[in-house]
Amino acid sequence: VQLQAYGGGLVQAGGFLRLSCAASGRTFSNYAVGWFRQAPGKEREFVAAINWNGFNTNYQVSVKGRFTISRDNAKNTVCLQMNSLKPEDTAVYYCAAGGGGPTGWSTDYAYWGQGTQVTVSS
Repeated sequence: VQLQAYGGGLVQAGGFLRLSCAASGRTFSNYAVGWFRQAPGKEREFVAAINWNGFNTNYQVSVKGRFTISRDNAKNTVCLQMNSLKPEDTAVYYCAAGGGGPTGWSTDYAYWGQGTQVTVSS
């Protein structure tokens, strides 16, 4: 499955952005999808994930209550709504697809898209 993430940009602290991950290729609805992010000089970290049918989600503690992950299998799309953004949310955001559940482990995801930059100014 091929993935493309888009929707990043520059926003002020307290603002919002909506990232999208568009999929093509294999049956998208077979896969869990996760969002990960990597800030300069830091390790890639888990942000949020959703299972194949959208019924189960998983969030990193620091984004819970601010970010919402959702999916539309008819449109082969997963979205990450990011509200109340903070400067520490600044990173390149990646979407990934895997055959298991909505885990926070990057090794569980076999397919990765290119990143989209999110910059939050203070």
